[in-house]
Parts: sequence; structure tokens; C-alpha cells
Amino acid sequence: MFKGLMRQIVGVLLFSALLSSVQASSSQQVFSGTLGKMPIVLEISRGDAQQVTGRYFYRKYHRDLALNGLRQGQSLALREGNESYGEHQPQLPTFTLQQTANGWQGQWQSPKGKTLDVQLSPAQAEVPQPDAPPYLVRLYQSDLYEYLRLQGLPLKPGKQQKFMGYTLQWWTEPESKLSMFKVTDGYPEAQQQQLNLLLMERLWGDVTAYHECMLGAGSQEGEFMQTVKPQFFSSAVLSVNIATSYSCGGAHPDFGDSPLNIDVNSAHPLSLTDVLWVGQGKPIVHSDRTTQGDPSLTETERKALFAYNREQLSPWLVEQFTALYPNEMREPASPEDGCNYSDENVWGDNSWYFTPKGLFIKAYFPRVERACDGPDWALLPYSIISKHPGAVALELPKR
Repeated sequence: MFKGLMRQIVGVLLFSALLSSVQASSSQQVFSGTLGKMPIVLEISRGDAQQVTGRYFYRKYHRDLALNGLRQGQSLALREGNESYGEHQPQLPTFTLQQTANGWQGQWQSPKGKTLDVQLSPAQAEVPQPDAPPYLVRLYQSDLYEYLRLQGLPLKPGKQQKFMGYTLQWWTEPESKLSMFKVTDGYPEAQQQQLNLLLMERLWGDVTAYHECMLGAGSQEGEFMQTVKPQFFSSAVLSVNIATSYSCGGAHPDFGDSPLNIDVNSAHPLSLTDVLWVGQGKPIVHSDRTTQGDPSLTETERKALFAYNREQLSPWLVEQFTALYPNEMREPASPEDGCNYSDENVWGDNSWYFTPKGLFIKAYFPRVERACDGPDWALLPYSIISKHPGAVALELPKR
């Protein structure tokens, strides 16, 4: 779920520039126009010669509506909805469109027979200026549909907060109700600007994830809620935990943590091997130092990192936590007697973040045992971390 959710982002500032038409690919096209008098943005993707899927949103509301249908020559017949209903097909709105020299035109029809004219032409967007944030440029180039949607979503200021000597200003996107803070005091201005870029990139990525979740939920009641908690700020690192619970149309709702740990000096996300390394020699791989923070690994590196996590990091964590927290790590007599934190399989390169006392490293259990996830005692003191530094030199507390 989170793979596609979190990493295509745009800022809310609009940049005045020339208009430019952008299309993602020949099989995926974005159009803008009107449905009746309402402005819309519509995306269609062709899976084969005839089958068409897509989505659209009203610019006023921003919420996706799924589309499915067929293309026959110069005609498109689309039906709202993204589910297979079997023999009992509910009555849903439809589009009947004809291709023109510069887009599509036709009619939208409600289940009760009401019809509205539809006019669509290739979507256009303002070109980001040369000094625009990198994530804005990436989104403009890679996902025009999302770029156009998020341009219409302003943020509203919330409370101010003092945290560990730093001043935070909270911002909320009202439609998704997701929030994030900017740091307004405590770091040098240049560092604050870079940190805030990453924090706002994360917020807008999660807003994108919210809309993807609502689209996936379809006619079901979708849910996407977050809790954002600053964990540790210093001159070296900024660490915040982001916990999300979601129900996006699958058989079961789910939840998970996706912390953001930032190297203040370079303004790049940190991976666990940037901070902690218990293998031989240099770390196999660390963050690729992009704002996305997902290492681009070769297959050989991926296998080596997987083997390190399974064969070295996980057993090492069990050994450390057993010495630090023997009662909590004691293996239960039976599954009914408690959570088995002595199982190496629940530890490894899971979600983690900095705290004033050490690294919190989350245990992760299968769905049926998810209540065992993330015991709050699982802190690895900095006195131990300092003996096993990772790929990035960080000044951490001496505890």
C-alpha cells in the first residue's frame, strides 16, 4: 500500500510562467475541461486496444471518481466506479465521448437520465520556475493529474508548539485533515528552509496517498488518518514519527508507522544503515541522499542488504534487547501467554526513530499478532549506537 502512496509530491504555491501541455505517456493521458459548468480534470489509461480505465475529479472538490470502459475507434464509453459487481450492476453515471481534433466531447448521463455536456482538451499547467522546489518539478514532470489536483489545495495554519527548544508551526490540509509542521525557529535559516522542504514534501505526499486510498475504497467507506509526533530534534538530526491507519477497500483495515529521520547538515533522510551498522567493513548501502530517501539498489546490493538484516542485524538486536530488557524479551510458554519478542523474525530494519534516550526500533508482527507491534520499551541507548556507527557521521547524545 505505502509504496505507491507516499512519494509523488507538490507544493501549494503557484508559479507564474508560460502554460505547457504535459502528458505522462502515450497510454496515459490527462485532460481538463468542463462537465456541465463544472471544471474537471480527467485521466485515462489504455491497458489494451479497447479497455480503458481512468479517474477524474471536480476542481472544486478534488476527490477522485474512478472510470472504466471501452474505446471503439473514435468513441469512448465510460462508467463511473472501480468495482466488479457481478450480475447486480448498480446504476451509475456514464460518459459517452467522441474524439475531436483537440480532445474529447460528448455527454455525461446520470442514472436518472439527466445529461450534461462534456468538453475536454489536453491538460495544461504552469511550468515551475527554475528555483521551484525539486519535488514540485518532479511531480510536474511525472504526474500532471496529481500536480493539477494539489495546486488547488491550500493549507491552513494551526497551533504553534515549542519542542526541545525549537518552534514549530503546524499546517493542515483541510480536505484530508492531514497535518505537518514547519520549523520556524531554532535552526539557522538556510537549514530551516531545507528541513521545511522535506517536511512539506512529506505532507503533500501523504495527501496524495489519502486520495489514492479514497479512490481504492470506491463505494466502501474509506479511511486514512494520521498522527504526527515530533520525537527528537538536535543540531544533528530531526526525527518525527508518522503513524497511519487506513482502510482503502481491502478485506481488512491496517495501520503502520513511517517515520521521517533527517540529517540536519545535509537535509537528507537517513536510513538505519546510515546510523547503525553491525556488519563487517563498510555499510553495504545507505540512503541514496535524495529527498525521497529510498535507496536505488542493484539486485546484488538488495540481496546483500536483505541477508545483513536477517543474518546479522536481527540476531544482534535480539541479543542487545535481551541484555537490556530480559523480562520483556523472555519467550512466553505459549502464544496465549504473550508476545514473543525473542523471535528474530520480528526485528530488523523496520520503522525506527530517534528519541532523547536512544533509537526506538519497532518490532513487527504478522497481522494476527499486530497488537504486539512496537513495544515502547524497545530503545537502543546511544552508548551502544556510538560503538556501531553507520555510514553518516552524526553527533548524537552521549547516553
